[in-house]
Formats: sequence, C-alpha cells, structure tokens
Amino acid sequence: MQVSGGINGVKLLAMAIIGLSISTPAAAQTYVGKAQAVDGDSLEIGSTRFRLFGIDAVEKHQTCDRDGQAWSCGADASSALAALVERGSVNCTQRTVDQYGRVVATCLVGGHDLAEQMVRQGYAVALRDFSSAYVSAEDAARGRGVGIWSSDFQKPSEFRAGDSRSVEKRQAMIEQKARSDRQHQAELRQANRAAALSAVQGSGVYYRNCDEARAAGATPLYRGQPGYGAHMDGDNDGVACEPYRGRR
Repeated sequence: MQVSGGINGVKLLAMAIIGLSISTPAAAQTYVGKAQAVDGDSLEIGSTRFRLFGIDAVEKHQTCDRDGQAWSCGADASSALAALVERGSVNCTQRTVDQYGRVVATCLVGGHDLAEQMVRQGYAVALRDFSSAYVSAEDAARGRGVGIWSSDFQKPSEFRAGDSRSVEKRQAMIEQKARSDRQHQAELRQANRAAALSAVQGSGVYYRNCDEARAAGATPLYRGQPGYGAHMDGDNDGVACEPYRGRR
C-alpha cells in the first residue's frame, strides 16, 4: 500500500506540473528602447523591425488628393510616427511575426498606444479583420475630417496592390486636369494677343514684323508702347524685336 501510494503521489505531482505548464502561457516578449520610424506603421528598435498591430497606415510614397492637389500623405504619416517615437523610450509587446520577418507588436510611448495615436491623427485605418481595438479611433478621425479623411485616398492595401481601377481613375483625373490647364493657357495666350492687337490698332501704329520696326528705328518695342505687337514678341516677355544676341 505504501509503495502504491508513493507511485500515485508521483503521478499526481507529474500531472500537476504538466497541467501548470499547459495552462500558464509563456510571457509575451517585450522590447524597450529608442525607436526610429520607418514609415507610418513600422519602426525599429536597434536592429529589430516592428509592424504596429491592428492598423494600416498610408504608404511612405503614397499621395492623396486634397482639393485637387496632390498631397504627400504617406510622407506626412511617416513624419507623424517619427514625432511620436521622439517623445521617449518605446515599449513594444510582441504578438506575432509577419511574413517579412517583422515583429508585429503593440507599442507604447509614455503609456500611449502608437497605433491608436496614428489612427486618431488620421494617418492610418483600423484593420478590422484582425482587431476591433482601433475602430472607434478611426470613426473619430473620420468624423473630425483629419488627415487622410480630409482627402480622397486609396486604401493602403489597394495602393500596395496597384489596384488597376483606382490607378486608372486617378490617372484619368490627372490627365483631365492637364488638359484643362493647357486649355486655360491657350485661352490666356489668345486673350493676350487680342489685347495686344487692339492696343496696336488703337495707337494707329502697326508693324508687320521686326524688320519693319527696325527699319523705322522703333525697336525694341515694349508692351503698351505704340507699335508693340505680341506677334513680334516670341518669348512673351513684354519686349518685342529685342536686339540680336551678340549685337551691342
């Protein structure tokens, strides 16, 4: 009986140890130190690169459209994270490792979650498929119209994938603006020529070309001066029939 009891006691002790090791997870690895921002959702502490958990920031070279103007939203996102990590030592708690070998982590500085700060400033979206932790922060940023929510932008995932429809739409917008600018410049040149012709006709002095103007001893002619005509001002600098280069 004593021998049997001893064996049972050993078995119970072994089972208790095994059960304890199974039920008690290993402590999550943490990294602490001075950090450098890589882009809007990545940073480095020493030689270790981290990807902020639960968010997706606009890419470093991504641009957004704000009031018809290209805005370097990705560069601003990188600058925003750089400013945050400059506030002090960064503490990152590992969650997993991604396919690129980066440590996916929740990172804090001064007790503030860097991912949440980036979303609240409007430089990142919440990855709702992975976590709901930053959904309310995204909703708040969208409601205030800050950061990317003040512009037209591609989701970072679409930008990385080079979504053809989004790229084509953006390219069409750029081409349309270029056509509009060219048309405006053409209309402006036409208006200037009409104004110059009207001024010439009103003055009663007209030269068909610079040879006539030079023969009359009237050159150079300045815009607004009798005889000046835009047709003789090839570089549109307001001076017609300038002296030949090299002539003194």
